[in-house]
Amino acid sequence: MEHSNQTAPVRFILLGLSNVPHLQFICFFAFLLMFMVTVLGNILLIIVVTMTPTLHTPMYFFLSNLSVIDISFSCTIVPKILVNTLSVDKSISFIECAIQMYIHLVLGATESMLLAVMAYDRFVAICRPLHYKTIMNCKFCVCLVAMGWTVGFMNSLILVVPTLNLPFCGSNHVNHFFCEIPPLLQISCTDTRLNEALLYISAGTIVMCFFLFILISYVHIITTILKIHSMTGSYKVFSTCASHLTVVTLYYGTIMFIYLRPHSTYYQDTDKIVSLLYTTVTPMLNPFIYSMRNKDFKGSINNLNKQVNLQNLFCLDGQI
Repeated sequence: MEHSNQTAPVRFILLGLSNVPHLQFICFFAFLLMFMVTVLGNILLIIVVTMTPTLHTPMYFFLSNLSVIDISFSCTIVPKILVNTLSVDKSISFIECAIQMYIHLVLGATESMLLAVMAYDRFVAICRPLHYKTIMNCKFCVCLVAMGWTVGFMNSLILVVPTLNLPFCGSNHVNHFFCEIPPLLQISCTDTRLNEALLYISAGTIVMCFFLFILISYVHIITTILKIHSMTGSYKVFSTCASHLTVVTLYYGTIMFIYLRPHSTYYQDTDKIVSLLYTTVTPMLNPFIYSMRNKDFKGSINNLNKQVNLQNLFCLDGQI
């Protein structure tokens, strides 16, 4: 099985993060905790935004979509990691690998564009406040999100099909914890320069274009902030952008490190750790980064808690 002449292995062996037994248990509980926090945190954000009319704004519409992406990211990657961490059989079928790779690339490209859209939203809100409602209308926001998903699906198709058509006639052991293009290129027994070029062009076009768009947006935002004479006003405006800048730095930094480096500088152990950041850590942190410092969001949670407590009180009175 390990050294077969077939071009498409029936199953790949995911080597995971560690072969040391006690470290495997630590990894299992760490991933399980991150998975639960990611799903519950993002679901909470979606529920609060949905149930609070005052949060029905473009910014929270984009945040809700980001939460959907983060939940999907986590559900695509982490369950298989949990199974493989404690299981003797660490294999994944060729079809499962293809589906996992396709979905996570769709989500990655969509999140890249969504972060750029959120930067544009902040730009319009701060630099064009009088025209904000006219520009960021409901139809335009829906179109932006739909465009992001469309780009994601097309980009993933362009990258996944050529990768899975490569001959894997050597080892089927993938030194990674999920199916990702760089480690699969490593185990192919043919010249992968065309695939690498396609990967650089695709990642460079999407990631770098959106990243530059974000930088340009924030240059205008910072310029506008510097024109505000009130220190309190400047701090309040900049604080609304700080959360987004934190997520952009963490997400784009890891994506560029993985996909925009020369194939010859691929470091398996380092890349596995970096991949953890954008597949598991970032989706877990996003709802906290965006919401915990947001007074509107925290106020909405308090109001919902009061409503639930009042409903429980009325139910108790009715029973009495």
